[in-house]
Amino acid sequence: MTYNLRLFWRMTYRSFFKTANTPGRLTRKRIIFLALFYTVWPLVTIITWICFGLDDIFFPAYKNHPVEKPLFIISNFRSGSSFLHRLLSHDQENFTSMRTWDIYLTPSITQRKIVDLLKVIDRIFGSPIYKLIRAIDRAGLQKVAIHPISFFEPEEDENILLHNWSSLLISFMFPFMDELPPYQFFDRDLPADEKNRIMAFYKSMLQRHLYATGIPHFVSKNPSFSAKISTLKEFFPDARIIYLARNPLDMLPSTVSWLNYAWHIFAEPAEKYIYLDEIYELSQHWYRYPLSYLDQHPSENHLILSYKKLIGDPIAEAKKFYAQFGYDYKHEIDEAFTEGIKATEARLSDHDYSYEEMGFTREQIIETYADIFERFGFDKREPAPAKVEMSIKVAAD
Repeated sequence: MTYNLRLFWRMTYRSFFKTANTPGRLTRKRIIFLALFYTVWPLVTIITWICFGLDDIFFPAYKNHPVEKPLFIISNFRSGSSFLHRLLSHDQENFTSMRTWDIYLTPSITQRKIVDLLKVIDRIFGSPIYKLIRAIDRAGLQKVAIHPISFFEPEEDENILLHNWSSLLISFMFPFMDELPPYQFFDRDLPADEKNRIMAFYKSMLQRHLYATGIPHFVSKNPSFSAKISTLKEFFPDARIIYLARNPLDMLPSTVSWLNYAWHIFAEPAEKYIYLDEIYELSQHWYRYPLSYLDQHPSENHLILSYKKLIGDPIAEAKKFYAQFGYDYKHEIDEAFTEGIKATEARLSDHDYSYEEMGFTREQIIETYADIFERFGFDKREPAPAKVEMSIKVAAD
């Protein structure tokens, strides 16, 4: 495992020099973020990598821990993957996922063991630290618009690759796409040794997590994994894959809105919407490339599922792919999934967007994604407003 120090320093240099007329221009907001980032992240990275080393000393068995029948949910952004991911997380007998807490604060087994000890001590004194963390979670992370998050809920485990600085998500904090390797076209454009370096790190993170939790199967949702489906299958040959497809008339503007919301958290671009051409190209590749791969590699371990079908009856669809993929579905899972749907309704994000405002037209989107509309029979009429188009209320992501 190695850390992409060269990319880290490139992003650092660009953050302080040559920022004029870029999305990362040095405004007051941007300077505050950089001060906080460089105060916290280098220390977190050093501690995390020390703990990775301690894992090798004290818990070497994790290296041989099997990753059996992992389930990877892939798609474009804003296509129902978070909904399905969080729904499956309620089946805690079959599945485990990385929570935001696991990803950023305890990615190593050593860190988890230390935190477990601190929890015991905290409970002796009435859990003041836990209550404080819960309060911060409610007041801060859960207030994030469009895609509410929480320390204690499953999150996109692409974020774990920030610990070796090899992720497309770096662009959220450092919006310099010209400096970033082509992670959005992972299988197609990255050199083989770089793909292997990144995925070997990712596999080790899954092994640590499964070793620490003792739960049999890992479930992951990562839109960006649409670009690395071939490499993913090389490292996890018995992986189960669900590809979710959503109407481009809904997906594209929602993706532009979400990504630009994220960029505006960490920076202050002069324009409301940036990198429109890049998002347009990315979304097309994330449709066509994984669908082409799945067409060329037919398997009972693969499933292409439309967003509309998923949200129409998520429990029925889950029962089908449990049987198809060889997971054990018990009657009590129905109740757990029902609770999961209710929880999603309570967290429905407020997400308004207009593709006209972004410079797209309905005709342009239909023409660009003509093959996708034909394959899935998506509605080409003006879509209903995002909040009422669904038969159940679920977050679009």
